[in-house]
Amino acid sequence: MLERLRTFLDGLTGPATRIEHGDPRVAVIALCFQVMEADGRILASERRKMRSVIKKHYKLDDASLAALIEAGETAESEAIDFYQFTAEIKRHLSEEQRIELVGMLWDIVYADGERSEMEDHVIWRIADLLGVSGRDRVLQRQVAAARSDAVEEAEPQQEN
Repeated sequence: MLERLRTFLDGLTGPATRIEHGDPRVAVIALCFQVMEADGRILASERRKMRSVIKKHYKLDDASLAALIEAGETAESEAIDFYQFTAEIKRHLSEEQRIELVGMLWDIVYADGERSEMEDHVIWRIADLLGVSGRDRVLQRQVAAARSDAVEEAEPQQEN
């Protein structure tokens, strides 16, 4: 009886947007925020790009996207490091999906037309924790730069 009532109410207002505990999409959004914050500022162009790539990738409506972004931003603000997010993502995403995620992060970096050393470092750390090779990380960066028409600079040297 209660289930039928909930179904009826959902039909009137649309299904409630719920984010389940352990949803790897929350970890993805949290990493997006960490990349956006890497250079010390989050620009509207970066937020728009994040919304666009996440909405398209996960095929979300506006309400679901807003709920997911809110959950990811909250998770990121409570985090101490990348590991909790990358570990969650590694449990749920294939290698190919993790490489694609790195490409999405590069798309967000290039949303403002610039690439900073701090953004490079953050994505390098995230990719490393995700098990994405340096080669794949650089290839994804080059593809993202080409999509954004950014001028590519040489790869900064990273400490291992």
